Amino acid sequence: MPPSVTTAALVLQFVLLLVGVGFVWRLALSPKARSQPALLPAWEVSLSDFFLFVWLVILGGLAGEYCVALYLKYHPLDQPHQLILGTAGFHLGMLVGIAGYQGAFARVRPRLSLLTPGAVKSGLATYLVAVPVLTAVSLVWQGLLQLCHVTAKPQESVELLRHIESPPLRFTLLFVAILVAPVSEELVFRAGIFRYLRTRFPRWAALLLPALLFASLHLDLGSFVPLVALALVFSFAYERTGQIGTTMVAHALFNLNAALLVLAGVDS
Repeated sequence: MPPSVTTAALVLQFVLLLVGVGFVWRLALSPKARSQPALLPAWEVSLSDFFLFVWLVILGGLAGEYCVALYLKYHPLDQPHQLILGTAGFHLGMLVGIAGYQGAFARVRPRLSLLTPGAVKSGLATYLVAVPVLTAVSLVWQGLLQLCHVTAKPQESVELLRHIESPPLRFTLLFVAILVAPVSEELVFRAGIFRYLRTRFPRWAALLLPALLFASLHLDLGSFVPLVALALVFSFAYERTGQIGTTMVAHALFNLNAALLVLAGVDS
């Protein structure tokens, strides 16, 4: 990648960081922001229904992976294709599990506001808040790993994106990362797990438990604590706005920005 492209990407990150600091004050730290009530209603479902939701999500994800594995059995492909198609199958399968629960089993259906104009606007603001938060957390976390002489390997998806030469395969990876994963993960971790726990557990536990699970499932030590911080920002935003579309947009923008940095040659 030409040095000018890498420099432009770094300048953009610096601008986003400065703008994000202003949004952190305006939306999170100012007296007006702290006095705003949460708009997220309680999800009134039984424990058995919640476990049914989780079970169907897991079953759907595994079924999606199995379908991909069955396809690959008769149409062998190289390892990058296998990894990307397997990830796509898992996320699409989770969406099928969520749809199955909503359509066939849900006694009380949560009202989900998706891509409304308000959700797009608040999603952009949430992303801007996340930029300085994650920058600070990442610097501290990487410093601690270095002090402990721990070398964290880059995420597998990052390495794939960095070295893939096939345009269709690269497009598939970007499609999953920017569109499919934000929808499936936000429906599971924020609209599902966090929304259920927030009225039944102490608030700190309702915020932290889904965040830890979200970060753990990415299987990457180097980004574990930053991903916990990102999940907390998303949960706060979802609670504040009551719109899952807010965090879907913010999540998609976060993944898009990460992908552009990799393609621009910015070291993780």
